[in-house]
Amino acid sequence: MKTFKDLVFKKHRSGLGVHATEKFNNGFELSVVAGEHLYSTPRESSNDVDFFSSFEIAIFDMTGGFITRQIIGGDDDVAGFKSRDEISSIMERLTNIR
Repeated sequence: MKTFKDLVFKKHRSGLGVHATEKFNNGFELSVVAGEHLYSTPRESSNDVDFFSSFEIAIFDMTGGFITRQIIGGDDDVAGFKSRDEISSIMERLTNIR
């Protein structure tokens, strides 16, 4: 099973942070971002994933629609300030949804 350590981060399209995505066999997709103007710690610009201790995530269904609320709760399409361990747990949950 994949965990946070398996995510491949690239420079965020804004140029002010990092971004990784993971597509699961069941069609779900996880987006993980951190950087300036994002719900991460710190909320500063860096292209180094190790600079960040928490991240903003979004979860999408097979059609690209947001399903973050349905999977982890909350009241927004994104969930902020998620730790590496929390993201690994969410990845495990997404892997096991049929």
